[in-house]
Amino acid sequence: MTNDTTTAANDTATTAPAHGGSGAAPEILRYSAFTRTPDGGNPAGVVLDASGLDAAAMLAVAAEVGYSETAFVTAADQDARRFTVRYFSPLAEVAFCGHATVALAVALADRLGPGDLALDTPAGTIAVTTATDGAGAVQATLTSVPTRSRQALAEELEAALAALGWSASDLDPALPPHVAFGGNDHLVLAAASRERLAALDYDFDALAEVMRRYGWTTVDLVWRESPRRFHARNPFPVGGVVEDPATGAAAAAFGGYLRTLGLVTEPAEITVRQGEDMGRPSDLVIGVTPEDARVRVTGAAVLLPR
Repeated sequence: MTNDTTTAANDTATTAPAHGGSGAAPEILRYSAFTRTPDGGNPAGVVLDASGLDAAAMLAVAAEVGYSETAFVTAADQDARRFTVRYFSPLAEVAFCGHATVALAVALADRLGPGDLALDTPAGTIAVTTATDGAGAVQATLTSVPTRSRQALAEELEAALAALGWSASDLDPALPPHVAFGGNDHLVLAAASRERLAALDYDFDALAEVMRRYGWTTVDLVWRESPRRFHARNPFPVGGVVEDPATGAAAAAFGGYLRTLGLVTEPAEITVRQGEDMGRPSDLVIGVTPEDARVRVTGAAVLLPR
């Protein structure tokens, strides 16, 4: 396995036209989310006017862009700062994508100015606040749909470990395997050591089959450095991508996982460091409140050069 965010399946992606109707092809912006520098974070495509595109056309654009996700604004009320959004990987539509949401929110803030946004997504309405930080970077805070988390079934865990090439002894017994939801389902597996996390090398096709079987969007592999700091890696073979360097949806689900386990007993901010082993370091900040099933995920984003 190589650490590459591009899809190995792009060559066999749909050959639908670049747009669903008449007119020019859509403008595609490229931002990297959960970073303040272009060489970090997770790149996402952003199409601010996809009103003329059908699903096949959006999938074709996402495949052409080649990033793990591209966000498409299909309807807009700029006065109300409310937008309808769909997300596509190079291989399929997904209900929600956190890093593409952050990228889209910063792109909108660059044009409309910082402030609150409402994004109507297939997973539900996502509230996002954008603001300029002390360093002058624009960052976005999304509030997820209500999260939930349940213990992974024995057959789910067995299949996932086999595809990953892990054994039960590679897991942290204090952080049990769960399937967590924050707009999509994610299998959460906690590694017993940083070395186990760093040595990720999995069977791409086998893990993709397991994930399709159980309906998981990513596998969220984490290692606990401290109670409030974690490291993560996110295989995404069902999207045609070996690994994501930053995954906002998985971070939201992970916040719900910690809440379900009772590991957050008062409002807390938790930092997730991701992408380090890929050479694209990313920083995600999760806000968790015990009384609220929703999770806040914060990160900056930067426009990538053409």
